[in-house]
Amino acid sequence: MDIKIIQFTAGRGPSECCWVVAKVLKAFIKAVVEHKITYDILHKESGIENGTIQSVSVQLKGNNLSLFLKDWLGTIQWIGKSTFRKYHKRKNWFIGCFELEYNNELTIQEKDIEFQAIRSSGPGGQHVNKVSSAVRAKHSTTGIQVLVSESRSQHQNKKIAVQRLKTLIANHNINQLQNTIKQEWENHLDLERGNPVKVFVGTDFKVKNNKKRLKTTRNQLKSDLRKQLY
Repeated sequence: MDIKIIQFTAGRGPSECCWVVAKVLKAFIKAVVEHKITYDILHKESGIENGTIQSVSVQLKGNNLSLFLKDWLGTIQWIGKSTFRKYHKRKNWFIGCFELEYNNELTIQEKDIEFQAIRSSGPGGQHVNKVSSAVRAKHSTTGIQVLVSESRSQHQNKKIAVQRLKTLIANHNINQLQNTIKQEWENHLDLERGNPVKVFVGTDFKVKNNKKRLKTTRNQLKSDLRKQLY
């Protein structure tokens, strides 16, 4: 099973582009479900206007994801009138769809944990715990460590330490992913305004026929070639 993380972004575009991101996300999720691909929204940054999205990252799990994403990755165009500025003349709006670098999440196994028994301290007298029941646990891969002394049982403290390390490692994975998303967001502020991989048209957001688009592209290339020859 493949795992990929996809980001839709309006880049530096106005609210219209953020609206397009929201609409494209719905169309994308519908296609994902139809192809029996599981998804999870990892991060979403809302736009200024209601119902708009500045940027959203989606994790996909399934087979043949590269083939599925072939028609999505790149610049996506929407042709239509602004939903926010009634008399705005612009009719072409662009957003970007990018694949984020996926780093395998760290997993924690007991063989990766270094345990150290430490004598628990107490108030003194008969209440002092003479046994080394406190436990320091260190994850050898990341260096993350915890100290647990809640229980008089060293075995119980070990169990607590492992659970706390798992929580810290999970937070570490989330932070790593957020850093990746931030870096990719910065890298893709400037979108290519041509050669869209997918074109939507109208307020009903229908996909423009690819054959017509290809024919138009071929005709434009022929026209440009004739201009260069004469």
